[in-house]
Amino acid sequence: MTLSLPAVAKLNLFLHITGRRDDGYHNLQTLFQLLDVGDELHFSPRPDNQLNLQCNDLSLQGPDNLIIKAGRLLQQHTGCMLGCDIVLDKKLPMGGGLGGGSSDAATTLLALNALWQLKLSTEQLAALGLQLGADVPLFVRGFSAFAEGVGEKLVPVQLPEKTYLVVTPPCHISTAEIFQHPDLIRNSPSLSLDTLFNSPWRNDCQPLVEQLQPIVAITLQWLVEYAPCRMTGTGASVFAEFPDAASAQHALAHLPASCRGFIAKGVNQSPVMAALADTEFNA
Repeated sequence: MTLSLPAVAKLNLFLHITGRRDDGYHNLQTLFQLLDVGDELHFSPRPDNQLNLQCNDLSLQGPDNLIIKAGRLLQQHTGCMLGCDIVLDKKLPMGGGLGGGSSDAATTLLALNALWQLKLSTEQLAALGLQLGADVPLFVRGFSAFAEGVGEKLVPVQLPEKTYLVVTPPCHISTAEIFQHPDLIRNSPSLSLDTLFNSPWRNDCQPLVEQLQPIVAITLQWLVEYAPCRMTGTGASVFAEFPDAASAQHALAHLPASCRGFIAKGVNQSPVMAALADTEFNA
């Protein structure tokens, strides 16, 4: 008995940092666009409380993986004595700002809640997810959203489901390093959603990342020849919007040899929701 679910990527269509909080975290305003591309996870429940993770990337199999942390957190919160064998087919690049680790953790919370018949609400799962990372509640709730706070205050939005080319240059960005850096923009004004939707979109992390990792700037210079582009999250992945898949494919065919790239479609609801609703475990 195995439950297989996706763990989709996200883009930050814009990301404004409006201040630093007393606890060291940052307040922000961002627009999260979910994509129809991501990792795949396979869950096979077991009668003991063991949580085992296998992955096509052996470096991700340790106990510090957010997937294992999510399972342990759910066990501790509910007192559940069941376990699970989990297989992660890692497809999204790490350190790209695409939310892959957070999405894996969210899918794990949703899957184990169903498999273990815990019957926690989405809100309860999102609150647990916030303990694992600021982006986890987005993927638990499963909709594209405007976000404030540290990214956990979410307002659902209906966005045009556009085609994106996502490109990851050969570097790894530390989110902690970016948010701790003295040169990070931290004083963007807090604006209404209407104002933000009618203003040019930007990412406040991008100038700093381009300075620290020039390969990101070089990749953006290549991509802008095909379409307007910017960085997602704290990078290193960058993206551009295209009118159709054929236009995106044309750009992808000329991808610099050192970069990875994929084409994805924006979605307003995560495919994990439909996949989970379609299973026997959702009874």
